[in-house]
Amino acid sequence: MQSLQQIFPLLLQPRKVVITTHQKPDGDAMGSSLGLYHFLLQFGHAITVISPTNWASFLNWMPGTKLVLDYERQTEEADRAIDAADWIFCLDFNTLNRTKRMEEKLANAAAQRILIDHHQEPQADKFAYGESDTSKSSTCEMVFDFIMASGHENKISPAVSECLYAGVMTDTGSFRFPATSANVHRMVATLKDKGLDHGPIHEALYDNFLEARFRFLGNVLLNRMEIFYEYNTALIAIPQADLIKYNIKTGDTEGLVNYPLSIQGIKLAAIIIDRGEERKSSFRSKGGFDVNTFARKYFNGGGHFNAAGGQNKETLEEVVAKFITAMKENKDQLSNYQF
Repeated sequence: MQSLQQIFPLLLQPRKVVITTHQKPDGDAMGSSLGLYHFLLQFGHAITVISPTNWASFLNWMPGTKLVLDYERQTEEADRAIDAADWIFCLDFNTLNRTKRMEEKLANAAAQRILIDHHQEPQADKFAYGESDTSKSSTCEMVFDFIMASGHENKISPAVSECLYAGVMTDTGSFRFPATSANVHRMVATLKDKGLDHGPIHEALYDNFLEARFRFLGNVLLNRMEIFYEYNTALIAIPQADLIKYNIKTGDTEGLVNYPLSIQGIKLAAIIIDRGEERKSSFRSKGGFDVNTFARKYFNGGGHFNAAGGQNKETLEEVVAKFITAMKENKDQLSNYQF
């Protein structure tokens, strides 16, 4: 995998470009994809942004979202774009299986794949160019760095700024997570100097839910959360019936895993959701507990040191039992927590 710097001189030559990200894209995935889209568009490239699946409706305010193809619904059109592409930018994921049904198409594409990502253990051999930097807060921060290093800061338009700010803000937990470096604040300062109005972005992302989502949240915290104080751990297990009862849509469970971390003494928070075809898990931790290793070992997943996820085909009850067993196996790390 060659350095991203190698493509800087090539930006001026118009190409057919595909930009894609992981399934069920979050703010960072969609923000980095659309931020890069609006940047590259200024060079005359023909660009198609493809999401492997649908995305949360609270992301629809982002400039350019209406142009994004949903691979599951627009497969033929997306396949034509991939077949014609010279470059395929892969953002906010580093293993092709994170793209669900797109995996085989991307693996066999003739285009050069370009990686920009901040997760651990990338499939480096799958990419012609790229950068994988786990010290970065978000892929949006990395796209910002890419733009700045390319020498084209003048092409940071309002659309670029809004998309990149949304991604870095959401992936840092509104700038409270440890990955919020000085560079992140310098990035935001640069975007503000260019006229970014950040208030409406917060409102679009966090003040844009239906009543059912709040009633669902109340039910989750009252009836689906279990605290294991001996292990400094909290677990939320959500059956599919709850998703149906409250008409939960893509994105409505975003951020729920963070709620238990505000309980005094909790070091590990987990949420396991029965999605029907599989059970999806998310893990968050404080301090020195590595949920990336935890997710990879027990839940077919991975991610970051303090934020990771996984998926299992077993029943919800079986995955919960697996989590409890894994928690107990890690008792020494979880119970030895200093405040």
